[in-house]
Amino acid sequence: MFSEGVHLIDKPKGWTSFDVVNYIRGIVAKDLGKKPKNVKVGHAGTLDPLATGLLIVLVGKEFTKQASQYSKMDKTYEVTMKLGQTSVTGDEEGEKKTVNSRQPTVEEVEEAINKFVGAIMQTPHSFSAIKVNGQRAYKLARAGKEVVIEPRKITVYSIQLTDYSYPEVKFTTKVSSGTYIRSLVEDIGKQLKTGAYMSGLRRTKIADFSVDKAFIFENLVK
Repeated sequence: MFSEGVHLIDKPKGWTSFDVVNYIRGIVAKDLGKKPKNVKVGHAGTLDPLATGLLIVLVGKEFTKQASQYSKMDKTYEVTMKLGQTSVTGDEEGEKKTVNSRQPTVEEVEEAINKFVGAIMQTPHSFSAIKVNGQRAYKLARAGKEVVIEPRKITVYSIQLTDYSYPEVKFTTKVSSGTYIRSLVEDIGKQLKTGAYMSGLRRTKIADFSVDKAFIFENLVK
């Protein structure tokens, strides 16, 4: 089912990227009559457990070597954010704090999100998987340690508002590799002076690879 090569997977909510890789490794090992530890399977770009959508899975030594070239590609997301509150983790998992109940107009929301189009400096979220002094930032943050992450230049190629019904805002965005959507959402919330956190995320494209062509993983695990 999963031969050596590049496979597009539609990751379901609740699964980590490693969960998907581990599951596929088990299938490949069984097909080849090998032990899972002797089978090379990897992914090209982590997708948060709460997120769904396109995950590139690479099977075979020759393909797992190419992981970095796939992970550095531009990505497209469908984003849902909630106004009026912030979250410690930047998403729906974290402890929430109410900021205010001000309801921006559609025009205000569009104006705010459009300010982030282009080359901008962004500070990755402290609950991200980025490494700080050799350790994952989210592990340090969960341990209550101070996490200092330097801002970096990223590019937001486009943002399009698709729906707005307070407190929920939905938009699609195409961004460069290294962009943290939770940080983008929080920055938009600051711009609107309402606060915001990411309540939904779906990756639909990695460069020209589309989730429309992806294997629906839920069909396999049911």
